[in-house]
Amino acid sequence: MAVHDDCKLKFLELKAKRTYRFIVYKIEEKQKQVIVEKLGEPAESYEDFAACMPADECRYAVYDFDFVTAESCQKSRIFFIAWSPDTAKVRSKMIYASSKDRFKRELDGIQVELQATDPTEMDLDVFKSRTS
Repeated sequence: MAVHDDCKLKFLELKAKRTYRFIVYKIEEKQKQVIVEKLGEPAESYEDFAACMPADECRYAVYDFDFVTAESCQKSRIFFIAWSPDTAKVRSKMIYASSKDRFKRELDGIQVELQATDPTEMDLDVFKSRTS
């Protein structure tokens, strides 16, 4: 599975310049490559991000999560989400699962990885619990 250059470039912009709040990636099966499907502006919320995850299709996503530590320090963590809903086609789930590690290696700077099969597995409480 190839990775479109844009995937890495947009990730670097998110990581270094915080140009985006999130990036949603999609595998184009015909071209056999991962492409950028949606870029979330810095002002967009977690709800905007969650709404981008299709109910019955797999996706990869990166989310820049801001939080405040117990010591009142403002921090952020870059999450990689492998979204694979139970209702997605088996073939699609297999393609996403088998391509995930290679794709993730292309994105240098991922701090936390989440696997999610339904929205509750990637809600804000899960993000918060994985920051410590």
